[in-house]
Amino acid sequence: MAAAPQDMFWWSRDGLRLHARDYPGDERALPVLCMPGLTRNARDYAAPAARLAGARRVIAIEFRGRGESAYAKDPMTYVPLTYAQDVTALLDELAIDRFVAIGTSLGGIVTMLLAAMLPGRVAGALLNDIGPVIEPDGLTRIRGYVGKSSVFPTWMHAARALAESNADIYPAWEMEDWLAMAKRLYRLNSAGRIVLDYDLKIAEPFRVPGAESAPDMWRVLAALGKAPVLVVRGGASDILSEATAARMIETLPDAELLTVPGVGHAPTLDEPGVDEAIARLLARAAREHAGG
Repeated sequence: MAAAPQDMFWWSRDGLRLHARDYPGDERALPVLCMPGLTRNARDYAAPAARLAGARRVIAIEFRGRGESAYAKDPMTYVPLTYAQDVTALLDELAIDRFVAIGTSLGGIVTMLLAAMLPGRVAGALLNDIGPVIEPDGLTRIRGYVGKSSVFPTWMHAARALAESNADIYPAWEMEDWLAMAKRLYRLNSAGRIVLDYDLKIAEPFRVPGAESAPDMWRVLAALGKAPVLVVRGGASDILSEATAARMIETLPDAELLTVPGVGHAPTLDEPGVDEAIARLLARAAREHAGG
């Protein structure tokens, strides 16, 4: 059984104390860096990281404004480029040269940016339900809820609210699944209320005119080069279309697509077939790293 994770803190270039969970493992293997979605935190990776740890080191990051990471003084730093710079500061502090990245949604965007910013250092990548093109319907849905306060008296109230608003994303889930999700997404505040575990101001960059403008993400994706890539797509995703996922596989020379049927945005990585696909990705990355 893998050892329990340790809390790790580091400093951003603009003076924020940031947090990650550090799961120890064989230092000879490529470490794995896990990066969560927009409103999520390191708890999303508790199960996948525990399965991977031991054989390798696994670090589950909390971006600024999430979980135990400090909230930014300037909400306009809640953008992917700043997150990538924060991660780079951690990599430099730990002297990690090459690594495998697992990125869900926003975490996948940061993964692509890291590949462009740190040529040759991303030895492999799992892009979970994200690609160079974000579907407009999905973006509209996210804008509809991000940054809006949610307060509940009990965990069960929070779980029921999640079930009502996300039933189409995880149609097979039972109440125990929604309760587990609530405990990943929310925290208990000092007043004994259940509240969202992120800075509501992360939504502010979405409100700036022209916020949709971004670098050519197809060019950024191509920066992964020959590194092995696993693209995981929810079969009912409104963020990553089937066409975009297919083009990603065509664009990258060593890429595999795994579609999780009946799941929207985003797969939890606990679904059937995901562990086996991750094992293939890590094996390919290890071979490429040894040969490089």
